Order: sequence, then structure tokens, then C-alpha cells
Amino acid sequence: MGREVRRVPADWQHPKEYNPYRGEETYKPLYDANWRERAEQWDIDRAKWESGERPDYTSEYAADFPFDQYEGQRPFSEDYMPSWPDAERTHLMMYEDTTEGTPISPAFETPEELARWLADNGASSFGSSTATYEQWLPICKGGWAPSMVVSGGVVQSGVEFLAASAIEARSDETAQQAQPEGQVRGAQGADAQTTPSENPS
Repeated sequence: MGREVRRVPADWQHPKEYNPYRGEETYKPLYDANWRERAEQWDIDRAKWESGERPDYTSEYAADFPFDQYEGQRPFSEDYMPSWPDAERTHLMMYEDTTEGTPISPAFETPEELARWLADNGASSFGSSTATYEQWLPICKGGWAPSMVVSGGVVQSGVEFLAASAIEARSDETAQQAQPEGQVRGAQGADAQTTPSENPS
């Protein structure tokens, strides 16, 4: 659950439906998966269930359930994103996937344009938190971020955490590359000299 970028056609308009809790139309949550494949797998699993097969992890209590009570209803096509050909997926749109998935941005042609819009418009990276252009950009390039991360007692959005982790990793790599080769060999030699001998004297 968090933030993910989805590839969509340039003219994609995410569908809306009436939300009785808000008294207005809101975006309809949609899974980003292949409906046909999931429906076919559901049919296969139901056939196995009805023949008496049960997954190893099925509890004794649940073993007598009808399959749709155990697994849930067969997937509905209207609960899934359309399966466009790759050639039509020319644009990028940021989604929250705490639900099945609703958009939090318009569609843009490049990751940079998407990251700029998200930063400039204070788009939610988690709750009321937002993120900078630099923090959004890695996710806009095709990544995924959890809603939040607790690290060192600090709560932050997954977008912020992953961006900071990437910067730290690049800094470590740069420092290692900048270290003279002689120092690296010297450090390795020192390690070898301080290793206790396994041969008894």
C-alpha cells in the first residue's frame, strides 16, 4: 500500500462513481492487474477445490466452505484497469494503492513532468505529507513506495524514505570509488593481519 506510477494512454480518464459517504462522485478504485488472467486462475482454483483439493495452508475449519466463500467472488472486469497494448501506454500517472488504486495526478509524458506536477501541487505522499521534486522523481521513473516507514523512531512517507536511502547509497558508492586503491589494499591487508591463526603454536 502506497504510491505507484501506472502507464496509461494519453487520453485516459479514470472512471468515477457516486460515493454515498461523501455525497458526490469520486474515483472508482481499480486494480492494476490483468483481469482475464486472474479470472482464469480463479476458475482453475475453483475446479481444484470442487474436486477435493485444498491448499496446504487451509484450516480444518475453512476446508468445508464453498469456494467463493473461501476465496471470494470471481474477479469482475469492471474492477480492473483496461489491458491496453504497450504501444498505447505512452503516459505516466501517479496512483495511491491503499485502495485498489485511484489517481492522484493527471497523466504526463515524462517522469520529470510528473514529478514536477506532484511537487508543485503538494500531492500527498502519505496523509497530509508531500515530497520534493527530487524525492518524487525515482518513483515517477517506474518505482513504488510504501505509504509510510518508521526508521530510527521517525515516521516519514515511503517516498521520502526511499529517496533518502538512494542518496545515501550513491554517497557510499562515490566514497568507495574515490578511495585510493592503495588504501583499499592496505585496509584489506590489515584485516588479514589481525585475523587470528587457526593453527595452534
